[in-house]
Amino acid sequence: MTGQQKALVLWDVDHTLIENGGVSKLNYALAFELLTGAPPEVRAATDGRTDVEIMENLWRDNDLWESLPTVAEREAALAEAGERNRPLLAERGHALPGAEAVVVRMAGMSDVISSVLTGNIPSNARIKLGAFGLDQYVDFEAGAFGNEHRVRAQLVPIAQAKAEQLRGFDRETMPTILVGDTVRDVNAGLGGGARVIAVASGVDSVEVLEGSGADAVLPSLADVDAFFEAFERVRALGPAPVRL
Repeated sequence: MTGQQKALVLWDVDHTLIENGGVSKLNYALAFELLTGAPPEVRAATDGRTDVEIMENLWRDNDLWESLPTVAEREAALAEAGERNRPLLAERGHALPGAEAVVVRMAGMSDVISSVLTGNIPSNARIKLGAFGLDQYVDFEAGAFGNEHRVRAQLVPIAQAKAEQLRGFDRETMPTILVGDTVRDVNAGLGGGARVIAVASGVDSVEVLEGSGADAVLPSLADVDAFFEAFERVRALGPAPVRL
C-alpha cells in the first residue's frame, strides 16, 4: 500500500498500451465488407473514437447511411473481423515500450483497480491485449468499451459504476485516472469525471497534449518510474469534477 486512497485506472488500448500495426483499420474495413459485400471506398477514421461512432461514420462517409445495420449486427461483424485478423495483429503489432512493466506493477498494487476505457468492443479489446500478454494484468469487468456508448466521455461513468458495484470503488471520494494518447482521450476523461495522464505514443505530440488540459503528460511509458511518479501526483489530486 502507498498510503494513498484507492484509485480506478482506465487504460486506453491502441497507441497507449499497444501498437496494432494498422490491424484496427483492417478490422473496420473487413466488418464493413462482411455487412455490405464490398470494401469501403472511404476508410475509417479511428483515433480516440468509439466503435459505435467509427462504424456510424464509416457508413455515412460511404453514402450508405440509409442502410446502416443495427448496433448488434455491427458488433457481431467487428467481433468476427477481430477474430479473423488475430494472427495478423500478433505479426504486425507489439506492446509499446514500458507497457508490460507498467501494467504488471500496477496489477500488484492493492490500492488500484487497473482496468480499461477503450473504443474497442470487449472481444477485440481482449484480443488486442491478449496478443501481447497484457490481458491478464487488467480487470476487464470494471472497464468500459466502445459498444456501451457512442460518446467516449460517457464511458467514464459506466466504468465507475461497474467498479462501484464490483470492486468497492467510490467515485465521490476516490480518483479515477484515465491514461490515453490523444486529445480525444483527454477530453473524454475530463468530461466524464476523470483525472488524465496523457502519453505521447500516438498521433498527438507532447506539446499538443500539454495544451489539452491533461493533469500530466509523458513522452511514453518507457520510463516506468517516471510514469508512477506522475501517477502518484495525479492520484493525490483526488476525484475530478464531471464536466459533461
